[in-house]
Amino acid sequence: MTSTTLSFTVPSGRRRTAPVRFGRESRRDPLLPQWIRKGLLDDEGQQCLQVRLPASAAANPAARALLDAEAGTALHLHRVLDTTEYAALFPKVIGYELDTAEPFLLYAAPRGEPAVRTHVMSATDQPRFARDLMLALCLLEGQGLVLRGISPANVLWDGTSVQLWGLEGAARAGRPRTRWGRAPYCSPEQRGGEGFADSRDMVWSAAQVLYQLATGRAGPADRAPADLGEHRVLAETLRGAFAALAADRPTPDRLLDLLAPGAARRIALTVPADETRPHQEAFEQALRLKRLAPAAGSPDGPDPAAGRANGEVLCPYCLETIQLDLTSLFVTDSRMQYQPLDPKSIGNSLRRQDVMRGAVQKCTADPDFPEHFIPVPYLTYGRPLTVAMVGQSSTGKSHLLTQMIAEITDGGLEPFGLKWQSVNPEQHARFVRERVQPLRNGKVLDHTGALGLDGFARFVESLLITDVHGQVRPVAFFDLGGEDLVRTDAALRFLLGVDAMIFVVDPALALPLPHLDHARERWGLEVNRDGDLAFGTVLDRLPKSGPYLDVAAAMVLGKADLLRFQPPVDRWLDKAPATSLDPALMREESQDVYGLLRRHAGQAWLRPFDAIRRCTLHVASATGGQEEHGRYPAGAGPRRVLEPLLSLLAMHGLIDVPGGAEEFAVGTAPAMEAAPTSLEAAMGSVGSVGPVGSVGSVGSVGSVGSVGSVGSVGSVGSVGSVREGAK
Repeated sequence: MTSTTLSFTVPSGRRRTAPVRFGRESRRDPLLPQWIRKGLLDDEGQQCLQVRLPASAAANPAARALLDAEAGTALHLHRVLDTTEYAALFPKVIGYELDTAEPFLLYAAPRGEPAVRTHVMSATDQPRFARDLMLALCLLEGQGLVLRGISPANVLWDGTSVQLWGLEGAARAGRPRTRWGRAPYCSPEQRGGEGFADSRDMVWSAAQVLYQLATGRAGPADRAPADLGEHRVLAETLRGAFAALAADRPTPDRLLDLLAPGAARRIALTVPADETRPHQEAFEQALRLKRLAPAAGSPDGPDPAAGRANGEVLCPYCLETIQLDLTSLFVTDSRMQYQPLDPKSIGNSLRRQDVMRGAVQKCTADPDFPEHFIPVPYLTYGRPLTVAMVGQSSTGKSHLLTQMIAEITDGGLEPFGLKWQSVNPEQHARFVRERVQPLRNGKVLDHTGALGLDGFARFVESLLITDVHGQVRPVAFFDLGGEDLVRTDAALRFLLGVDAMIFVVDPALALPLPHLDHARERWGLEVNRDGDLAFGTVLDRLPKSGPYLDVAAAMVLGKADLLRFQPPVDRWLDKAPATSLDPALMREESQDVYGLLRRHAGQAWLRPFDAIRRCTLHVASATGGQEEHGRYPAGAGPRRVLEPLLSLLAMHGLIDVPGGAEEFAVGTAPAMEAAPTSLEAAMGSVGSVGPVGSVGSVGSVGSVGSVGSVGSVGSVGSVGSVREGAK
């Protein structure tokens, strides 16, 4: 036995530190990266089982993803079933610590023996075993989960009831299938990685387990056993379960009702009801009011084509109109000092074009404004699209923006028909060298520096984006420290010309959830029920006509890895990157994030959505996990960082979406929606529109057996192949 002290998070979100003694360690499965060992928590004398990744395996992000999937499933089932009679059907999670060099899960000791150790089960035990197994499947189906690795190795039986393990094989129903499991227990479609995960995949697996326990032998991998008719009970209940296609198999609840009539209905009455409905209704009402409000202008905001006829654009610093002036150009020398450039002195047209791309122009539109320079390509493609990151310091804006740019340079815009190139190659190379590469290598970036230009805004990065129609538009990004947004009015002048905003919500500041307490303590933060001060400052400074601001906006619940096991974040954060924009799916994510913030943070944190007519909501994580000693243990793995920008590009017409940019932003009125005779009448039924277009009343709408075999899971492929669908 080895003794140590563990600190971990318990399912309630609180932290626990306890001495523990561990026994011999073994592999859960030769083809999976997890190791397991029995233990004894000495502070309570509680037997436990630890599932962990050694540092060598934890360096593989795919192995960490497997442990995350297992933890997420275990915590989800605990949250839903802990107070019900069905909790014992699944492993009982004690705690977890995942953002560390050697992540782990702790379970209560397994209950029962793996069914693989039973050659033939007695006829009296088979009905109870089958009933419990189908109960477990029904509960999983009700939560939209598919357990892909069900086999005699991870179905435990203690003589009276079942306990179903193998949670690392869980997938969400409707997601593309990936190869997982061993024949004959995985369905033919699962084995081939065809189609989409279906609860009836589990029915095939359960039928194979039941057949083996009744006959003492495994069934065929692609059809019903030839002798199924010789086993009357199996033939009566399982014949359809061996269909080659999931669509032809019975659902778990149908099989359960054959085995235990009425049990499926009792499950539905026992599992807690959905508490998000009032918040969903509030979101839909808020969108309805936005649809009724007249748009203030085109998707590009006021005067989108300002100055295009004579080549003038708005300087993002001094907010004066400027145009290309060949007598005011500069390039940087080897000491990074500006030197005058005379394009006429370069006879070679190709070289001149290349030099001009890296040149800057000194802006003299406002002689009282501090000296500033604009990249030449910024002045030659019409009106630029300026995007500002908004939020308090330490919200993760810099990491989010860095990963957003990195995703673009990795080709993240290509599925949407967009192409990119840097506005200034030297500036872009420096951004990649100083920001992107260190972050990707696992280094924590410094906080955004203080404002340059004597307190005024500056570029962070700018790109030239070409849409599917061949139109080129500069897109410039600003990232300001939160303290700069609230200290002076002069520092906010540039916001008057900004086209789009990304408001970054720090969950540690916004959400009073217990499992965020540890992060708050580490960062020295407290929950702020009054919202982000930077949000309010910016919204109050923006020009407005009508009930809503018409700048395009996206709200991002950043650092979402802190909430990766919290619904509804768990639903969205593990989705594959988008390859097309589905307005309905985008509104569904917005509704979920709105509901989470409204329920736990309060309406103050939703002020950008309430104030801005075209605003979507997203979850994103720039790093995929939390830092440890100034680094990210498995590197910084971005998750859903590009979606907020894709939404803004769609609202500005750079990405074609069904229904057009306007419908994408505010949705369409349902056929049953009866609009009142005036906007005022609609507002009157819900509440008056307060300052900055916020809708007042909308916000108030209302172990036995060896350790090695306990976790043994049928799996295809080796640890290395985990990268390809967690085989």
